[in-house]
Amino acid sequence: MHGNGILVVFIIVSLVSLLMDGLVYRVLRKWSSPWSSAARRTVLRGYLFLSVGITIILLLRLASFRTVNGMRPLNEWILSIFLTLFFTKLFFLITWLLVAGLSLIAGAVKRRNPARAEASPGRRRFVTDIALLTAAIPLGGFLYAMLKGKYDYTLRRVTIYFEDLPAAFDGFTITQLSDIHSGSFDNRAAVQKGINMAIAQHPDLFVFTGDLVNNSADEIEPYLSMFGAIKAPFGQYSILGNHDYGDYIRWENQQQKDDNLAALQGHHAAMDYRLLLDEHVNIQKDGATISLIGVQNWGRGFIQKGNLDKALAGVQPDAFKILLSHDPTHWEDVVRHHPTTIHLTLSGHTHGAQFGIELFGFKWSPIKYVYKQWAGLYKQKDRYLYVNRGFGFLGLKGRIGIWPEITVITLRKKSS
Repeated sequence: MHGNGILVVFIIVSLVSLLMDGLVYRVLRKWSSPWSSAARRTVLRGYLFLSVGITIILLLRLASFRTVNGMRPLNEWILSIFLTLFFTKLFFLITWLLVAGLSLIAGAVKRRNPARAEASPGRRRFVTDIALLTAAIPLGGFLYAMLKGKYDYTLRRVTIYFEDLPAAFDGFTITQLSDIHSGSFDNRAAVQKGINMAIAQHPDLFVFTGDLVNNSADEIEPYLSMFGAIKAPFGQYSILGNHDYGDYIRWENQQQKDDNLAALQGHHAAMDYRLLLDEHVNIQKDGATISLIGVQNWGRGFIQKGNLDKALAGVQPDAFKILLSHDPTHWEDVVRHHPTTIHLTLSGHTHGAQFGIELFGFKWSPIKYVYKQWAGLYKQKDRYLYVNRGFGFLGLKGRIGIWPEITVITLRKKSS
């Protein structure tokens, strides 16, 4: 979804939020009736000032989401606070309606007279107390996500076995970062912690699978030396993601947009990342070779610049192949059906929605209803896909449950 479609969604959600504000206000007004008039007025007006105020600010700034300011920290904070309040109100109202309904049913059954089932003031206050306690869950979760979770880097190790992996590459390690989104960062020390984790893995090969910035090339400039410190003996390679093309903001002219992309490509070079633009390189070790292939962004519903056939030109048919492709829908729609077997595809893009649950082998995020492959390792026959959950964050200025990721993949030769 692009441009005007996104703005329409924001407007609809904002109107729903204002409707919820009216309902929450009515409930809180009855709940606070025993208070002094001054305390009651302070709480109710404070609620409206915060909740309605942030919605109005969001609506007023919607136009700037499509300018050169784009999704910069101020806009992300506004959106994040709005989402925090939106889901807190949603949980409050759902709980209030459920508990109030159950309370009325229980009262009717107890008295065997529906006409006398109307809740007493004390019962109404109890219902609201329960709703407030429930609403504290999303409120606390979002606050943690914004204050700490977005930099709670997680190291994920994956070992994949292949029958036709050249023996020289048995045990070969690849560290993958994806979706840095440097324009969202607001804590250099925290970012450095994540980079240090990546450096400490001492991989044989380092790859970055797209979305270096949110919109404009200058966003990565304060962090060039930091990410440039990631080195690997077999090199550092990268590709572009959908955000790297500058499609989500307005430029004064096409030349300015083209210059921005050229500058971004220069930043990859400054970090000593070899940017693969529909091309491949051969990685050689002890007389054996694997082909590393990189395509420009190709995504269902997003920009589709990537040309896999062009990138494969000159690759030996029986070569062991690793593909860098930002959007996992490329694997689902193209790569897994391609007549040339690509053994492993490394992607990102989804961020795991930056929200979900991963506990004891159980994995869920609302993004699963959009992407079949949204986080972790997937396999179809002899073709693997790994989807990195992303190093940075975008839109929601936080993460909860789906933590920022540094991936270490170990290639192993399956014994016959």
